[in-house]
Amino acid sequence: MPGHALLTAQTVEECIIDQGWERYTPEDHAIWRVLFERQQRTLRGHVCQEYLDGLAALGIGPEGVPNFARMNERLRRLTGWEVVAVPGLIPSRPFFQMLANRQFPAGTFIRSREQLDYLEEPDVFHDVFGHVPLLTNPAYADYMNEYGRIGLVAVETKGVKFLARLNWYTIEFGLIRKPEGIRIYGAGIVSSFGEAKYVVDDPSAHHVAFNLERVLRTGYYIDDFQATYFVIDRFEDLFDLLSGTDFTKRFEELRALPAHTPFDILPQDVVIRKGTGHFWRDFPVAKAKLK
Repeated sequence: MPGHALLTAQTVEECIIDQGWERYTPEDHAIWRVLFERQQRTLRGHVCQEYLDGLAALGIGPEGVPNFARMNERLRRLTGWEVVAVPGLIPSRPFFQMLANRQFPAGTFIRSREQLDYLEEPDVFHDVFGHVPLLTNPAYADYMNEYGRIGLVAVETKGVKFLARLNWYTIEFGLIRKPEGIRIYGAGIVSSFGEAKYVVDDPSAHHVAFNLERVLRTGYYIDDFQATYFVIDRFEDLFDLLSGTDFTKRFEELRALPAHTPFDILPQDVVIRKGTGHFWRDFPVAKAKLK
């Protein structure tokens, strides 16, 4: 999701750059390896199988920063998607247009060793390791494509705020319920050592069954771990919800309704796990900005 745009470009063509894979240094590849191997250990037994299948299908491994051109040869054959290089966060319109065209925008820089645990702007590790593997899954790939199409509607109807919440609670921080238990699929968890450890080890957060209106009305804080994670049952369900909704009308309705905070458990919620709230007990809610 674009957030604060770093570019003035307004078209897809103006946003796309060459990855410049040959310019990555041995240190860049070494940092990728450190990040990859650490996340593999942290996620083992806690990430959904569809994500692991995608890593294997695309040949994404610890060797170094993936070459987009080589990776795209496999990705196009599987779901028709491709990864395109961009220089940073991009404006909403070209971002959604790319997704609607089955193009995933990925940054090209990689963080330094001093930034292994936290980075404000998404880098190539977050974008590729976090997001791209699930684009090999047909149902998830279709959801991302439909999300882009609806994003263009949101740009025209002042609904981007609500699509940002959907992005936050599915694409970035989503969980999925499997027979073997709750599993991670959101890229913001998959690519973050701290958030992945929090999801696995800390009982603070609520797990609530996904409901589209609930998610669209639930704000979020960008500077810490989540107080609530929304849990889906199947990736197909996400696509079905989007494709069956009149979002022009829905955005108009939502603008007249108050937002929920991520701390709330509502009477209509299907609660899978009620969190202890311990991690969030001292969070300065009054001073933080709810998105």
